[in-house]
Amino acid sequence: MRSPHGRLRCPTTLVVVTTLASRSAEEIPLVARTVVIDDPGPLLSLLPAAAPLAWVHRDDGLVAWGEVARCTRSGPTRFTDAERWWRDVAERGFVRDEADVPGSGLLCFGSFGYADEPGNSVLVVPEMVVGRRGDLSWVTTISLGSLPATQPLVAADEPMAPQGVAFSDGAMSGAEWELIVAEAVRRIRGGALEKVVLARDLVAELDAPLDVRAPLARLAARYPSCWTFHVDGLFGATPEIYVRRERGLVTSRVLAGTIRRTGDDAHDLALAATLARSSKDLEEHEFAVRSVADALAPYCLSMNVPESPFVLHLPNVMHLATDVTGVLDASTRSLGLTAALHPSAAVGGTPSDVAVPMIAELEQMDRGRYAGPVGWMDSAGDGEWGIALRSAEYAGARIRLFAGCGIVADSDPAAELAEAAAKFVPVRDALSS
Repeated sequence: MRSPHGRLRCPTTLVVVTTLASRSAEEIPLVARTVVIDDPGPLLSLLPAAAPLAWVHRDDGLVAWGEVARCTRSGPTRFTDAERWWRDVAERGFVRDEADVPGSGLLCFGSFGYADEPGNSVLVVPEMVVGRRGDLSWVTTISLGSLPATQPLVAADEPMAPQGVAFSDGAMSGAEWELIVAEAVRRIRGGALEKVVLARDLVAELDAPLDVRAPLARLAARYPSCWTFHVDGLFGATPEIYVRRERGLVTSRVLAGTIRRTGDDAHDLALAATLARSSKDLEEHEFAVRSVADALAPYCLSMNVPESPFVLHLPNVMHLATDVTGVLDASTRSLGLTAALHPSAAVGGTPSDVAVPMIAELEQMDRGRYAGPVGWMDSAGDGEWGIALRSAEYAGARIRLFAGCGIVADSDPAAELAEAAAKFVPVRDALSS
């Protein structure tokens, strides 16, 4: 199927790649060339304004632009349909790769809807990728049917800072949201479920369409321990990794249980100790870890699940965190692992089949791709998929920010509202200061 711009797209019903000439169903392979380069400097500074893609952690990561192929999917089969499309594209592709590391060669970026309906999701194959991993840097160029020429890196123009930012409540006010938290607590105490994650949104209106590169740079600078991302109008800085698959090993970072920082180091250390002993937060965290471990177990030959969490310190909040690791069987790719995990208890609840319908009932909003998987995957199936937290979706000058909290029997609605406000801070500040 040919787009108006001549890019290769995945048809709605057929998982195939068709010729640009549109004269037959003959498939055109994608061809990727990766060359090692000198350190290109800050990755985000290379991004052009038009449709940038980003996945950056500290100084490492991937940035990309241009579009060679795209697959859009929706509904409950969005993960399996997208993985089938990518597997077909990757198996037919030709790759020359000097770097030979996860993230070099042929790859795609992706972002998936949180809910089954509508569950709008996308995989994008860029034309050009710049990556860094430790002391190794590379450029990958991707094209249709012929070996792409190596393109020189050109400094991007300065991004335009957001202007005239005005914030307002989204689907409901803070007071209204406290009422639905109280209702969730009532149902949990009544035995309907153990935990549910409730989110709220905030709307920002700008004087001009957003140049997403400006908030991306601010997020990366202020939250270097998070993964700063942008895929198809969704951006943020997530502290939580659903899955990292790398040459037979899988890692999943689980965050659940949060306390806001004060800026006073001594006081924050005391708060961290309080968080580590909090029965409410430990209970919430245990649900999330158990959810991840149970989901990954069928795909692992062995696993390591730490007995106790550690406290992850971020500039604005602290979280209870656990890194679950495992040795994989050979057959499951990173997106398949992500599909098995989603929605985990960290973004849905426990049990999932009760919590997820309750979220749709109580929140009264479409989460879009908030709290869905976001990340990248290469042709070998290695990749990193985070959870789209501390994030926002935008179209033109209108932006929706999201924040969510895990609700358990001991939750206090006012405290949960304050926690949600703290989770808005990264993106809110990136837009306004």
